[in-house]
Amino acid sequence: MSVNAPVLVFMGVASTGKSTVAAMLAGRLGWAFEEGDDLHPEANVAKMAAGHALTDEDRWPWLDRIAEWIDERIDAGEPGIVTCSALRRSYRDVLRREAVTFVHFAGDRELILERMLRRQGHFMPATLLDSQFATLEPPEDDERAITIDISLTPAEQAAQIASRLRLHPDY
Repeated sequence: MSVNAPVLVFMGVASTGKSTVAAMLAGRLGWAFEEGDDLHPEANVAKMAAGHALTDEDRWPWLDRIAEWIDERIDAGEPGIVTCSALRRSYRDVLRREAVTFVHFAGDRELILERMLRRQGHFMPATLLDSQFATLEPPEDDERAITIDISLTPAEQAAQIASRLRLHPDY
């Protein structure tokens, strides 16, 4: 990568494995990791837990918090990985920096639904999956992004990301 301290934004609809792979790769690389869901305002979590999709107005404060985390990494010259659905290009525009690469976790709706139904203790109900797909605007060719197939194992995904982006602990 041309950037000294990259920041990766692991993006995609819910239940694609973003958090699992992010934590795994961050651990292997010794990088900072932030779970984007933890940065949601409480009102957003309550709204989603009640089965209501977020609006753009709901998302802006959350995206601002994620952008702040990214800026802290960049200002400190430290690499990092943060999870964030970043479903629309306009959301990614809030997070876009020279140091940022988006890693889009993509896969079959049925596989994602199956994972969502098995997941326990998360606020996002399976009833919101279709709204996530309806909102999703996959990264375009002019965006700094790679796409990862979620049918691979988490270890294979982490290895593929590291290889494709030439990542190592010393970045």
